[in-house]
Amino acid sequence: MSDWKEGTLKEIAEIEMGQSPSGDTCNSSGQGIPLLNGPTEFGIKNPIAVQYTTDAKRLSRPNDILFCVRGSTTGKMNWSDKEYAIGRGLAAIRHKKGQSYRYFVRGIIDHNLELLLASATGSTFPNVSRNQLEELEILLPPLPEQAAIASVLSSLDDKIDLLHRQNATLEKMAETLFRQWFVEEAKEEWENGTLGDVIEIYDNLRIPLSKMERDKKKDGQLYPYYGAAQIMDYVNDYIFDGEYILLGEDGTVRTDEGYPVLQYATGKFWVNNHTHVIRAKQPYNNFLIWNYLKKKNIDEIVTGAVQPKINQANLKSIDFPKYPENLVIEFNKISEPFFKKINQNKSQIRTLTALRDTLLPKLMSGEVRVN
Repeated sequence: MSDWKEGTLKEIAEIEMGQSPSGDTCNSSGQGIPLLNGPTEFGIKNPIAVQYTTDAKRLSRPNDILFCVRGSTTGKMNWSDKEYAIGRGLAAIRHKKGQSYRYFVRGIIDHNLELLLASATGSTFPNVSRNQLEELEILLPPLPEQAAIASVLSSLDDKIDLLHRQNATLEKMAETLFRQWFVEEAKEEWENGTLGDVIEIYDNLRIPLSKMERDKKKDGQLYPYYGAAQIMDYVNDYIFDGEYILLGEDGTVRTDEGYPVLQYATGKFWVNNHTHVIRAKQPYNNFLIWNYLKKKNIDEIVTGAVQPKINQANLKSIDFPKYPENLVIEFNKISEPFFKKINQNKSQIRTLTALRDTLLPKLMSGEVRVN
């Protein structure tokens, strides 16, 4: 460790703070440079711009870290896969020595993110300034070790990304099959039914945990703790074991397109009381129900003027055709290999993510050295 030194982020990184272009230069027709306003355009790894501008003020470069500096999503990150115009809600961060070191910078930010957010200003939502980023105090190994650490983190991230992309392809294949059989080739003689006819609801088993209670459950094997829209935390206990569909009950319950907010939970996990826990009845399987719900508009069943909510009665009332049993069984048979591979990949993703999260503080502190 004698060759490690104390320093700040500005010693190794360039930071480009975003500046929003004037509104009259923005368009959705592809004119100019793709524009990013914030993490609403972030994907699993890279963003997907929906706007363009002919008057870019500040630009990200390929392989920059895109860091959200304003609002409730401060701290969210993505990788810039090409040149983007970045608005005032984003910063582009890059290592001064080039992209070979980019995962070292990402590791530093991940490792110190809690400290950054704690120092953020703003009474309602946190804001992180250029100065706070530049003056972030860090430990700096020699350049060769920075590159070696970056290589380790990059390998893990690339494998996780590959598994995510495989799952996206498999889900798309199943969605195409479902749409062809149950939407495009739908028969008029199919009777009307409701979602309540084909699912079981397990909301009575949910147990919310406060942040303080979750912090006491950190020893040993950890399991996902789900909220309405995402995994919120990890705890050392579980209340469900199996395969379930989670559908947001209150708060974040619908997407911008009007579809339900869904999560597919497998294995052992914990759930708070802001998401419905459902499972398909035979002969249906969860994968078929998932494909039906992911493109189902639910605007008419959402209640609450301030806090959107989907109660159990309204959830059960969603229309669901009475599909022929032989067609359902055949879909299950064909889609089962997709479903199995997706779950295997998810298990690998969880394992690799846990490994990365365990390694990160050890690598950044020098506890684990990389040649």
